[in-house]
Amino acid sequence: MSQGIQPQSSAVDVTIPSVARMYDYYLGGKDNYAVDREACEELSKVVPSTQVLAINNRRFLRRVVRWLAGEHGIRQFIDHGSGLPTQDNVHQVAQQIDPDARVVYVDNDPIVLAHGRALLEENANTAVIQADMRDTDGIFGSPEVERLIDFDQPVAALFVSVLHCIPDSDDPAGLIKRVADRLVPGSFLVVCQLVSEDAATRDFVTEFMRVQTHGQWGRVRQAHELAGFLDGLEILEPGLLEVSTWRPDADLGPKQLTQEWIEYGGVARKV
Repeated sequence: MSQGIQPQSSAVDVTIPSVARMYDYYLGGKDNYAVDREACEELSKVVPSTQVLAINNRRFLRRVVRWLAGEHGIRQFIDHGSGLPTQDNVHQVAQQIDPDARVVYVDNDPIVLAHGRALLEENANTAVIQADMRDTDGIFGSPEVERLIDFDQPVAALFVSVLHCIPDSDDPAGLIKRVADRLVPGSFLVVCQLVSEDAATRDFVTEFMRVQTHGQWGRVRQAHELAGFLDGLEILEPGLLEVSTWRPDADLGPKQLTQEWIEYGGVARKV
């Protein structure tokens, strides 16, 4: 286990907001607590676009999985920091294209493990493991990953709206490189994170979330920093951009009325 990564607890702490449960609340889910809802409401007072941003991020996830499975024949997905199950999860989208597609969800929130296992009890091609997404050795060596993922074949590693949870001291760029190094050429990495070009927004949200989550947070970054995480990989068209504009199905998604921060990312390929 990497330095600084703590063993995972099976207890659900309802006194501290969870990023996964806050995201669930923004998506209209029911697997959240008062402390999560209160944190969301306080956050939205300063960054009012957050709920629309979360919805557009989820739509991006669906599009990118459908594109990778349908256009590139990817049949293996590892979803780092997957969050709570909601509608159109990765396995549901991928298995619409090929029922044999295999998915492993990774999250450190024990409520994700509980809900995910209940959802996937009858799906032999899908698993959920409780792990810190920085623990690449632990994840890749887990029995569920070894059962489902063939690393001699291309894999899509997803880091969707989670890199901002990793502090600079834990080297998010190094995490992406560690994962990419374990994958064969022709594999894909999907990355996006919260960015802002406004220093006041970056500073407020970073400190607010750090305090609310008791340190389970990294940093809101700038767009150019995310590009640096993908050095050595081929960034595919249309490049890195605000995710609602990444290969949109139609001009029907909700629009952010304010742009104080955005979800920014795209897809890279190992060549």
